[in-house]
Amino acid sequence: MRVSILYTGGTIGMVDTPRGLAPGADLDGWLHRLVAGTELDHGVTVTSFEKLIDSSNATPSDWQAIIDELWRQYDDADAFVVLHGTDTMAYTSAALAFALTGFDKPVVVTGSQYPLGVVGSDAAPNVTGALRAAMTGNHFGVAIFFGHVLLRGTRVTKTSTWAFQGFDSPSVPELARTGAPWQWSRYEVPKGCGWTDPAPYTRQDVPVLDLAPGITAARLAAALDPLPRAVVLRAFGVGNIPSDEPGLLDVITSTIGAGVPVVVTSQCHQADVQLGHYEAGFELARAGAVGSGDMVLEAVYAKLNFLLSQGLEADEVRHWMGTNLTGELS
Repeated sequence: MRVSILYTGGTIGMVDTPRGLAPGADLDGWLHRLVAGTELDHGVTVTSFEKLIDSSNATPSDWQAIIDELWRQYDDADAFVVLHGTDTMAYTSAALAFALTGFDKPVVVTGSQYPLGVVGSDAAPNVTGALRAAMTGNHFGVAIFFGHVLLRGTRVTKTSTWAFQGFDSPSVPELARTGAPWQWSRYEVPKGCGWTDPAPYTRQDVPVLDLAPGITAARLAAALDPLPRAVVLRAFGVGNIPSDEPGLLDVITSTIGAGVPVVVTSQCHQADVQLGHYEAGFELARAGAVGSGDMVLEAVYAKLNFLLSQGLEADEVRHWMGTNLTGELS
């Protein structure tokens, strides 16, 4: 079994500096010591990206750089592990999943809450767990391994800045949990239709806007001026807005009318957005807004960026947002 590890940055390889944590650990040496004497002793290669980043600085260009490197090494490895910062790990895993529906080798994304050089760090169990998941031969596409669980790459959200089980899959069960032996879920998520020959990710203007009690039409209109390529509106419950607020619905309706897809998601981590289930969301549906179903925010955002990068028009984006591409949507 040949496993390629791509190191993009993140807390896992950082060290203390006068300006806070920054890349600097001997990650290559640590990884080789970690697998020494195991079945992967001579089966692991490590590629460190030239520019190691804190994942809070990640952009769609960084997603594409990972995708390009995975394809470049496709024939040289049987499975891949991507080491990544935790802040935007869920965005990256979703972005990889949408772009790699034709990539029939496992890709496991992981990182750590503590740097590898800290006593009690979760770096070693996360990396060894990701390696074991990648080695199983199971065809799960892109996944995140973190805190002893393997989660579907398009179903993950970060839930804690400090807990070792820092990620969750709120709408579907985990893929697997570590143990002796590992416990694999029997829950089947529809695989989706995939996407043939995707165009590369390019940066898109897609704001994510939270509604809050008392928000005014003027404030929402200001946030949407100039008009973006698309907008994610984080509403209440199953997709409700303060529909009695004067002019608020008009702002949303005019935005949609101007050819900007508006995707409505929920501020709840576990939700199934159903526009029109309540009167407060009915007008959104009638105006042409799209509900996000049970997608997590990270998947919604990555999917919008993916679809816009394909050069689709607003009506096509709305159609594909409601279509399951790779297990992101029930």
